[in-house]
Amino acid sequence: MPIHITGTGSYTPERVLTNADLEAMVDTSDEWIRTRTGIHQRHIKAEDQATSDLALEAAQAALDAAGVSAEELDVLLVATCTPDSPMPGSATIVQDKLGAKNAFAMDLNAACSGFLYALECARGLLESGRHRKALVIGAESMSSIVNWEDRTTCILFGDGAGAAVVEYRETPGGLGLASLGANGALKELLNIPAGGSREPLSEEALQDHRNCIKMSGQEVFKHAVSHMTRTAKQLLAEADWQADELALVIPHQANQRILEAIRSRVGVEKDKVFVNVDRTGNTSAASVGIALDEAVRSGRLQPGDKVMLLAFGAGFTWGGFLLEWSKA
Repeated sequence: MPIHITGTGSYTPERVLTNADLEAMVDTSDEWIRTRTGIHQRHIKAEDQATSDLALEAAQAALDAAGVSAEELDVLLVATCTPDSPMPGSATIVQDKLGAKNAFAMDLNAACSGFLYALECARGLLESGRHRKALVIGAESMSSIVNWEDRTTCILFGDGAGAAVVEYRETPGGLGLASLGANGALKELLNIPAGGSREPLSEEALQDHRNCIKMSGQEVFKHAVSHMTRTAKQLLAEADWQADELALVIPHQANQRILEAIRSRVGVEKDKVFVNVDRTGNTSAASVGIALDEAVRSGRLQPGDKVMLLAFGAGFTWGGFLLEWSKA
């Protein structure tokens, strides 16, 4: 069944945290951050903002772009690893504030791969024939789960949200092949140890920052490059597409060196890889959605363009999507 992205939206908070700002907070430098990550700045939510607030802004922009009202939605999915609270899901909060009274709503956590996981779930729900319009949102408040004393992680992450309206339409193109994967055996390489049922929050856990992101950077780098490269090549082979046919590759914005490594291994021209990590940092599940919206609004995508989406995140999880852009 032809399932299309008919509108996109994104939101990044007003506050910008530059590398120079981080120099005053932790033992690092602008040069050290830029040469290792390509990041120059990231956006940080206001104290009175939560993940659902960021999601709401992106959601409304996507609905406006699609010309769809909130009441027309059947499905509302929020991909996040930083919900407003453990319960209820942030998706229900967005559903209420948006006025999507006819949609069921739920959160989905696949970390940085969340937007692609949610997109595939939405596609499946629409292909069942029981639903017609879905809203997929990736939203994160990463600033709430980083240790601002740890220079290896706090320099990487930012806050934001990206959204896409997904609909059934009898027109050519739309969402094509997808490939999702996971390997829980590697979970210790990128995780948050405390704050769940295995290790509830305690004074000791807070003192040790075990409620914050712990990452084995070199190992994560290696697996991210390996899995996203393998996924990209697999999808191209299954679709019988050549790398030079791609108009744009929109990967998870984790690290400029990761993006360059994938690009060179897949054989994609440099100007065909969308990059905004220098301005946003790693926004986890929001990353691909924000980048997709920026690509659309800047005129980088035209009807008929062949596009690849890629992601990799904690879990480990990873995924890829092929689509033919068809937004009128």
